Amino acid sequence: MHNYEKDGILDQKFLKLPSQKQLEKGAAIIECVQKIPCNPCVDSCPTGAISMKDINDLPVMDYDKCIACSKCVGICPGLAIFVVKCKDDKALITLPYEFLPEPIVGKKVQVLDRAGKIVGKGIVKKVVNKDKTFVVTIEVKKDLLMVVRNIKV
Repeated sequence: MHNYEKDGILDQKFLKLPSQKQLEKGAAIIECVQKIPCNPCVDSCPTGAISMKDINDLPVMDYDKCIACSKCVGICPGLAIFVVKCKDDKALITLPYEFLPEPIVGKKVQVLDRAGKIVGKGIVKKVVNKDKTFVVTIEVKKDLLMVVRNIKV
């Protein structure tokens, strides 16, 4: 049994990560670990960067095809997709957010790791409302790129 099956916290060693070059252009990171019948991410991807062998398999990302459009972020029912991009000493992270109040562009927020622990501060750069899921882009220090997975408004 993997630790995430016990505590619900995914360790990044279980993820297929993009190269530094791919991080600089931006890439969607899929943190889906459950083999269940689900494929809205595949259907939402305009470039075919996300694929599955069958409906019950895990989605696979082709980072060379990914254009970091974030369409998959708000559509994932498991809130398991994040778009990350390096920008000099800063990082942009686009994540799903289903709480109120709605984050406000330009405001500082606390940033959280996969366990929900506060690991720093970020600035809200963009908010898009996708039905009940906000798709929020935040700017953080570059070293938090693969750490931050939620925010606290």
